[in-house]
Amino acid sequence: MSIQFIELTEPTISLVDMLNRWENDSALIPLTRPNKNEEELAYRGNMTMEDLTKRLEHHHIYLIYYDDQLIGEMNYMIDPGHLFKRVPGTAWIGITIGDPNGRGKGVGYQAIKYLEEQIRQQDLERIELGVFEFNTHAHKLYQKLGYQKIGRIQDFTYWKDRMWADIRMEKILR
Repeated sequence: MSIQFIELTEPTISLVDMLNRWENDSALIPLTRPNKNEEELAYRGNMTMEDLTKRLEHHHIYLIYYDDQLIGEMNYMIDPGHLFKRVPGTAWIGITIGDPNGRGKGVGYQAIKYLEEQIRQQDLERIELGVFEFNTHAHKLYQKLGYQKIGRIQDFTYWKDRMWADIRMEKILR
């Protein structure tokens, strides 16, 4: 098993196509973005090359490869407006394992450890994230990695005929 993480610096059309495929995957939609209702779960639309280029202005994006196949992406941004605790110098992280072949193999664990190291190199000491309360696998992973619950935002996202909370977690890097 070979896992590689490569920083995205030059978007390509094939990458945009892959990200759009994941963004519109019905199995991933409930896990990656908040949804207000059933209709929002259906389709996300398509990102353009310009959209991805603009995203790079605010996000540090890393591509995740498993046995030389692109299976996901992870990213962080610094001090976004949606932090639960507004502590200057906080990295907000996100990860998507888009390809089912990359799930359940420890890729997420290694990816987050790698992302934490990149954040440390930026002299940042705090990470915050949100995980939907029904996503128990991700919640367990973050706890295993030392993230602690700092808050809960009720009625944050819709899935399976009801609204669910967003659990906010943090980790202090030292």
